[in-house]
Amino acid sequence: MASANAEVGLARTAYYPLVNIMGTGGFESGSITTLLQGPSAMWSVGGSLVQTLFDGGRRHALNDEARATYDSEVASYRETVLTGFQQVEDNLAALRILEQEASVQASAVQAAQRSLNLSNTRYDGGVTSYLEVITAQNAALTDEVTAVNILGRRMASAVLLIQAIGGGWDRLNLPDRPECCGKLASGE
Repeated sequence: MASANAEVGLARTAYYPLVNIMGTGGFESGSITTLLQGPSAMWSVGGSLVQTLFDGGRRHALNDEARATYDSEVASYRETVLTGFQQVEDNLAALRILEQEASVQASAVQAAQRSLNLSNTRYDGGVTSYLEVITAQNAALTDEVTAVNILGRRMASAVLLIQAIGGGWDRLNLPDRPECCGKLASGE
């Protein structure tokens, strides 16, 4: 954008006349013995002024082109900034909503676990069939899978938020075997 602004200034300078001031100096003598003496010195100063009288609208067109390029760069910059703000706001909202979902889902997981415990107790007491236990296990597993999916979406939103605000990380700083992978491999 700054470059396009400078191009507008350059296009404007075409409207002004070109002024040159030149000077020359030296020594001239017919004999080498008098070359560096005062009477053999010579100098001249001169100037020139050049102004284009007719260019068929070329200067005006170049000025309009530079302004249009500048306006395009400004619009592109604004779009980039607004997109950045939108990404930050979207990911902040997603994190807030997913936090609420995680809280509700944690309650659902606890309720499903209590239901599973009650079904096991009823089965052990001979009151019900094992089908009720299997149904409760299925519901508990479904709720736990949903909780893990919400956690994954929260992590993805956090990464997108960090990216949107310009943050980053180097892959070399990441552990070779993250803590969560170690727990899954060991069966905890």
